[in-house]
Amino acid sequence: MKLVTVLMLAAFPLYCYAGSGCSVYEDLVDQTIDPTQSPAEYVAAFQEFITDNATAKAAMELKQCYLNQSNETLANFDQMMVISVFSHVLLNC
Repeated sequence: MKLVTVLMLAAFPLYCYAGSGCSVYEDLVDQTIDPTQSPAEYVAAFQEFITDNATAKAAMELKQCYLNQSNETLANFDQMMVISVFSHVLLNC
C-alpha cells in the first residue's frame, strides 16, 4: 500500500506539469515568460481579454518587466507556476 501511495505522489507532478487543465492560463504563462515575444505581440495574442487602452498599456508594461529578467529567473518562474498548479491540484483532490 505504501508503494502505491509513493507512486501516486510521484505521478502528481508529471500530471500537473503536463497541464493545468486550462489552456488559456498555460498560454498566458508561456507567452509571459517567452523572451522572444515583444510586448506588442503579447498584447495582440490576448486582445480578446483586453478591453481598453489602459489594460493594453498595463499588459505591455508587465511583459516588459519579464523581458528585463534573466533566463534563469524566467525558468524559476516557470517552475514556480508548476508548483502552484501542483499544490492547487493536491489541495482540491
